Amino acid sequence: MAIYEKLEARAAPSNTRGVIHWAKENLFNSVLSTVLTLVSFYFIYLVIPPLLDWMIFDATWSGTKDEITKDGARWIFIFEKFNQFIYGFYPEELYWRPNLALFIFVVYIIAFKKIDNIKVKAFIILSFPVITYILVAGGFGLEVVETDKWGGLLLTIIVASVGIIASFPIGIIFALGRQSHMPIIKTISVIYIEFIRGVPLITILFMASVILPLFFPEGMDFDKLLRALIGITLFQAAYIAEVIRGGLQAIPKGQYEAADALGLTYWKKMGLVILPQALKISIPNIVGSFISLFKDTTLILIIGLFDVLAMVTLTNSDTNWLGFETEGYVFVTMIYWVICFSMSKYAKSIENRFNTNHR
Repeated sequence: MAIYEKLEARAAPSNTRGVIHWAKENLFNSVLSTVLTLVSFYFIYLVIPPLLDWMIFDATWSGTKDEITKDGARWIFIFEKFNQFIYGFYPEELYWRPNLALFIFVVYIIAFKKIDNIKVKAFIILSFPVITYILVAGGFGLEVVETDKWGGLLLTIIVASVGIIASFPIGIIFALGRQSHMPIIKTISVIYIEFIRGVPLITILFMASVILPLFFPEGMDFDKLLRALIGITLFQAAYIAEVIRGGLQAIPKGQYEAADALGLTYWKKMGLVILPQALKISIPNIVGSFISLFKDTTLILIIGLFDVLAMVTLTNSDTNWLGFETEGYVFVTMIYWVICFSMSKYAKSIENRFNTNHR
């Protein structure tokens, strides 16, 4: 009887592993790839070192305006105007209220990802706007702060959050309406979606700010921020409806037939079988629409609301701080990138969590 000796596994050849192997396979695997890699390295060499010098090494981080001696970024402007960029004209002694709302938002985001109970998730979605409004606007024993004092990043997040939360269920309703076999419901949904998608957001904001108050009784004071929120919500709902409609069309017909075979009503079929699958498929496009909405909030400046970008423009008009607009716009760019990138990564984690595809 043959006796076999157990041998230890040998390490992979050195030319098939490590950084050098990765570079050969990904950066220098052909003549064209090699040329593009060298051009990219040269571009990085031309751009990155001067950018780092301007942003970090030659930047001015402290002191006063008159003490600036370096040629780099003058971040003292950001530190000086930081509160205005974040809170706008919100009373300084009440900063704790939006800060608390932000903390609750972070807690809710973490809880929303961890919790599977649909009722708890619905409570989170419905309660957060109410809690935030009470904290930021006041009432119930808190000092009232008028919306014309809201601004900066605070206003940007509020407008984007309300637009996202409010437009999502409306978009679902119109998506289902467009798929409906009832002619009236389908026609209304199609007209609404196509009309809104054919009009730029700036026009919707003008209509919400100027035309919408004409439909209310004379003397009725309609808050300007609320008008903007209504316009943005209705605008975004049309795009969400089309995204979700694409997800509905991607569901195999057998899923509809299986739900009908179980004797489910229309709403149970949609709520328990079809919509969960359609929403899972549509996550990347839904997040893309939400990111676009977040960036489009800068347009509220045209109706007199000062978001974070508008606050940079406003603070640049300060005669004591003229010529610092570059630092302000770079700061706003980083804020938008961090938030949009975080939204994308959070959505990717949700997508991976609900990925039930068999590979």
